[in-house]
Amino acid sequence: MTTSTAVTREFVGLDSTTAHRAGSGGHPCQGLYHRPEGHRPTVAMIATHYQIDFSEHYLAEYMAGRGFGFLGWNTRFRGFESSFLLDHALVDIGVGVRWLREEQGVDTIVLLGNSGGGSLMAAYQAHAVAHHVTPLEGMRPAAGLDDLPAADGYVATAAHPGRPDVLTAWMDASVTDENDAVATDPDLDLFDERNAPPYSADFVARYRAAQVARNEAITDWALAELVRVRAAGFSDRPFTVMRTWADPRMVDPTLEPTNRQPNMCYAGVPARANRSTYGIASACTLRNWLGMWSLRHAQTRAEPHLSRITCPALVINAEQDTGVFPSDAERIHDALAGTDKTACSIDTDHYFTTPGARTQQADTIAEWIATRW
Repeated sequence: MTTSTAVTREFVGLDSTTAHRAGSGGHPCQGLYHRPEGHRPTVAMIATHYQIDFSEHYLAEYMAGRGFGFLGWNTRFRGFESSFLLDHALVDIGVGVRWLREEQGVDTIVLLGNSGGGSLMAAYQAHAVAHHVTPLEGMRPAAGLDDLPAADGYVATAAHPGRPDVLTAWMDASVTDENDAVATDPDLDLFDERNAPPYSADFVARYRAAQVARNEAITDWALAELVRVRAAGFSDRPFTVMRTWADPRMVDPTLEPTNRQPNMCYAGVPARANRSTYGIASACTLRNWLGMWSLRHAQTRAEPHLSRITCPALVINAEQDTGVFPSDAERIHDALAGTDKTACSIDTDHYFTTPGARTQQADTIAEWIATRW
């Protein structure tokens, strides 16, 4: 189905119901609309992430070259993850969906949930049909939250089951003090020679339990700290979460075997990446932790949203992914409520950079769309 068509790109900058154009000129919602030159498609995709700029998403020109529209869309939280509020982000996504329908005449809209965007776009579609997302405690719902136009299809590609889930799976379980980057329990140290891979089933079970306990402990602290700082007149406070490149699967290729490169993560060799300042959740606020990363409180876990999605859905796993694994794709596929759901794998990395992988990915999506709309 591969085609080659000239592509037109149009910048789109729009206000949201709860955020307006900044004094410096920037709109809260921004993106690039890609479409075939000289043609106004009636089927289009929209892709958004929690904080990464998706305006020039790598699939945009591939899909536009196959005759579809593609809106790489950003909410007000691009680059500002520590300020993220789910209900306001959903309203911002709705601005893009509505623009496609009302300004571009698109009849069929397919949500692209790529990487972290998988749970975010699932939350959008689920709330559009079920109105189940609530604001953080003490905050009013975002204006327009219950007026989101639903999409017609949902695609998850190299996606994980939610921000709290992926953070917990990657967390270093050996951390003993969140205020001391060095403090470590050697019995749980993934990188200690005494615990060298292949890891035993007992070690993995203890490690996974300690990861969950670490997430829960941060939640307990965040709840108490929020009460304390508010009593002193503060609305919130920042903090850091260190050492989040320590999923045993990153180090031990015998755990959930795939074609991935062993001892590797998105930031390089895990032992080094885990000691760097770069990582998910590295910059948080108390409210952001509770709304984005907490297993107990965050509404950014995919499964509660997927269970409300009945539209046609496609789940694509990347077989060489070093941070998202086949079990993640299976969880997403199994949690979807609809009967028209398809799962497949492509032998490539997280960003589909191996030769021909993006073409195969685009063809897979295009063929899936063509058989339904």
